Amino acid sequence: MEFIALSGIKFQRVDAQSMHLGTDKGGWIYAGQRPRHEVRLPTYYIMTAPLTGADYNALLGTEDGKDDERFQVTAETLKALMNAGQAAIDAGVEGLDEATHWEVRCPSEAEWRCAQEVHGLGLEKKQVEVLADAINSNYRGAMMDGRPRRFEGLGPMALHRAAIETHPTREGITALSSVPLDRPVKGIVARLVVTPIRQGAPKRVPNSADMASNIRTEIVCTVLLGVIPSFVIPILRGMGDYAVSGWPNLLFGGLCAGFVTGAFWRPRRPTVSYDDV
Repeated sequence: MEFIALSGIKFQRVDAQSMHLGTDKGGWIYAGQRPRHEVRLPTYYIMTAPLTGADYNALLGTEDGKDDERFQVTAETLKALMNAGQAAIDAGVEGLDEATHWEVRCPSEAEWRCAQEVHGLGLEKKQVEVLADAINSNYRGAMMDGRPRRFEGLGPMALHRAAIETHPTREGITALSSVPLDRPVKGIVARLVVTPIRQGAPKRVPNSADMASNIRTEIVCTVLLGVIPSFVIPILRGMGDYAVSGWPNLLFGGLCAGFVTGAFWRPRRPTVSYDDV
């Protein structure tokens, strides 16, 4: 079925498929978006618009007079919604494969971006939508089957979640950010997915990169883009004597220039394939 309904709330089907998250750009400014990796998603169902007060009331079977307002997104309200949705699934939902074990939660980043590409998710400008993933500095250790990434440390960040944030003025531009769930925050929205419970140990993006290869690349790029030009330019300008007498200055300047170029450009990094892990 293209749609299923939980307490009258429509969820749209997203067929099983493979997608990629992250970037393979090599510049240091992209370090938090690497590595680019493959994610294989099962068939799941997702709300095509964020939750409203009416949805909250419908799932919990309550009436609080706030049907036209977005409910306050906190860990407590999301837990109540997920529990109510799970109870509805356990009672039986038309169109769901009974042989599959399903769960109700917020989408992972992979599920959100896949559904956005396939169907569009109706997120307005200047909005922040909470995801199920914990906050991480990059995609090292990320799950490759679409399940949420869990928080693996201690401290207050355990109460924060990753989020999709839209551009305040331009449509179709999103960025990954974070939100706290221990208190209501104005402008935060959420939606739910009905998705298969992943079984067994997940495939994960390797936690470490090929450090030796990265160092070799950095040395070559710094020499080619910084050191060599710093000596060639004065020679071409007829200042060959300075290229000899002032070599320490030229070497230092070339190293600095080559180092700075690394912020914006380096060769593309390898993509992590699902079958390679």
